[in-house]
Amino acid sequence: MFSEVRAERAVRFIEKLKHTKAPYRGKPFILKEFQKKIVRDLFGTLNEDGTRQYRKAYVEEPRKNGKSELAAAVALYLLFDGDGGDEIYSCAGDRDQAAIVFDVAADMVRLGDLAKRFKVIDHRKRIVYLAKGSFYHAISAEASTKHGYNASGVIFDELHVQPNRQLWDVMTTSSGTRRQPLIFAITTAGYDRQSICWEVHSYAEAVMRGTIKDPSFYPVIYSAPEDADWRNEKVWAACNPALGDFRSIEEMRSLCREAQATPALENTFRRLYLCQWTQQEKRWMPIEAWDATAGEVDPDELKGQACYAGLDLASTSDLAAFVMDFPRGDGEHLALCRFWIPEENLAERVKKDRVPYDQWRAAGLVAATPGNVIDYRYIFKDLVELREQYDIREIAYDRWGATQLVQELQGEGFTMVPMGQGFASMAAPTKELMELVLTKKLHHGGNPVLRWMANNMVVRQDPAGNLKPDKGKSTEKIDGMVALIMALDRATRHGSGVSVYEERGAVIIR
Repeated sequence: MFSEVRAERAVRFIEKLKHTKAPYRGKPFILKEFQKKIVRDLFGTLNEDGTRQYRKAYVEEPRKNGKSELAAAVALYLLFDGDGGDEIYSCAGDRDQAAIVFDVAADMVRLGDLAKRFKVIDHRKRIVYLAKGSFYHAISAEASTKHGYNASGVIFDELHVQPNRQLWDVMTTSSGTRRQPLIFAITTAGYDRQSICWEVHSYAEAVMRGTIKDPSFYPVIYSAPEDADWRNEKVWAACNPALGDFRSIEEMRSLCREAQATPALENTFRRLYLCQWTQQEKRWMPIEAWDATAGEVDPDELKGQACYAGLDLASTSDLAAFVMDFPRGDGEHLALCRFWIPEENLAERVKKDRVPYDQWRAAGLVAATPGNVIDYRYIFKDLVELREQYDIREIAYDRWGATQLVQELQGEGFTMVPMGQGFASMAAPTKELMELVLTKKLHHGGNPVLRWMANNMVVRQDPAGNLKPDKGKSTEKIDGMVALIMALDRATRHGSGVSVYEERGAVIIR
């Protein structure tokens, strides 16, 4: 049921608070309609016994839309309207981040009438309501010290920066004895699909779609569709509810121009200002350039032709990738790919990672080998069959990943070339790959698996400006790109017997 009285009581309380930031500092905190809806729903929607229905709220929206101010106001209302002996906590990736919402709340107290009731203890990051024996406290991020808490309210700021799920689990399970606890999580989008934030984000989407029925969970997501044009101002308006009000469109225009001029900033803009979950923190490969160089690659037309390959075996429980590079006389390169994945955990990974491995398998783009680890016998068999169709001159492989499969391939007559994965070996072909993409001389046929990996790829740079793929920072798989880079290295070196890097030096792409 919905109580207008309870809903309006919360709204009136918050609108008596004062803004804390210029140019609105000291003025009444009049809620915008999108903020008012959140407050009314959270505090006016009740169970039959009169307690609040919503126990967890997830609010995901772009920066500069007033998340911190709203969270601070909610924390103060929980402190004011509690049952007595309440414990309200601010959490984040570190205590400094947790203090952002707290500091806003403390300023709200000082600027308004609450200073008569609440006591701010700055050095302890605590606000105390003595009459009710309640407090609001900003805490550090160490989960191990929080097991004795009995939270009646928890504010989670920027959930996407949580390094793991430990603090979330400890704090969301600390309110079991409370009559009507509230976990209020606010965040912008992230990029780590293995994080607790992605898990909660996915749960929120499922609740919004109706595929999960959870009447205690309140989801709010303002984000641009994945395929939306991030440069379109209409897209900005759709996912920034405060745009044109206290959210400056001129600032967004300036940031957008900067992101267009510096491709590495594109993902930052999309993630923070459009709330789009990206594949990585900073994009290295401009996906538009990758798509523009797809070209036509006909496997039948390449039969019998010379190629050079890269083999990335990764781990036995993960993806394995094999990429063949067919160099052309005009400096162009054509790429063909093979991928393998364990059959047993495929369905689980589709659900968990939200990657369409099952569709790729049905389309013949990924081969599933029996069991819960990759069966290298299938790879051996596939490579032998591929050699019957194509003139595979060399196969480069990670020299630290040498296995029995490599020895068996050598025994079968394949020329196996060990290749280190450090800057010395990978820098030149990594930069060459970017050069070929930007000049539209690499054609990959638009293979969707390889495209996904190109979009995932993060690179590491040393002080000299050398680049190499960084699997540690690439939160999704890039094995096909690593295999492509190794294949490109062998193809480029073989061309005239002299490395192109020796003839003209490396091309530095930043």
